[in-house]
Amino acid sequence: MKKVQFIICSILLITGNLLSQPPAPTSAPRFRALVLAERGGQHEAFVVAGLAWLTILAANSNFAIDVIENTNPIDSTFLQQYRVFIQLNYPPYNWTPVAAAAFEKYINEGTAGGWIGFHHATLLGEFDGFPLWQWFSDFMGGIRFENYIADLSSGTVRVEDKQHPCMTGLPDSFVVANEEWYTWNVSPRSNVQVLASVAESTFTPDSPIKMGDHPVVWCNKAKQARNIYILMGHHPDLFKNNVFTTLFRNAIFWAAGNN
Repeated sequence: MKKVQFIICSILLITGNLLSQPPAPTSAPRFRALVLAERGGQHEAFVVAGLAWLTILAANSNFAIDVIENTNPIDSTFLQQYRVFIQLNYPPYNWTPVAAAAFEKYINEGTAGGWIGFHHATLLGEFDGFPLWQWFSDFMGGIRFENYIADLSSGTVRVEDKQHPCMTGLPDSFVVANEEWYTWNVSPRSNVQVLASVAESTFTPDSPIKMGDHPVVWCNKAKQARNIYILMGHHPDLFKNNVFTTLFRNAIFWAAGNN
């Protein structure tokens, strides 16, 4: 487990709109957040930008973050420390059996904290020799990964539930650029609470990879832990998108029970 540390000039370069060094904490943190970060590969730039943004947000908002890059430390006792579990693009496979069981308990019982998952968290199927994690598939609405827009496309995201605390301050619609836009074998809508969806007619450039009803932000109210999945999470420029960072910030405090 490692505390996130970045040279301040690198943080400013990545985040752009955050213009001052994080202040030293003046009191005990309000809560602790665990970040399970996927490192390396095509999502490295997004994860680096995300960790930089989280570092400053945590310092300015007086909460603490711990970052791990695999699931080896996770068991039920370990997770009890955290009011928020952020799955920052880490996929739903290659978890230790102990970690998987502890995470299921954390979500099913909801006594410790909440969860935010990004992008790669719905890479559900048989990958890299690992079987489908059926519980996680059910958690995400009974879906299996099918395809993605590898060449990237912009799209207009339309907010469907403006009353949800995670959507506070968001406009009715907003554009997300340079996204992979995953598709699944079915829409999760019948099994989850959809907060936003992407209008596939707005894909620029257009793509034949579509699924019709295309939710991109949702919660599973059948679970006791507060939880939210956000499909967007490929390009580091998302952290220059004020709507995306507002959604992320809202999600953290809602999942932690601090909204």
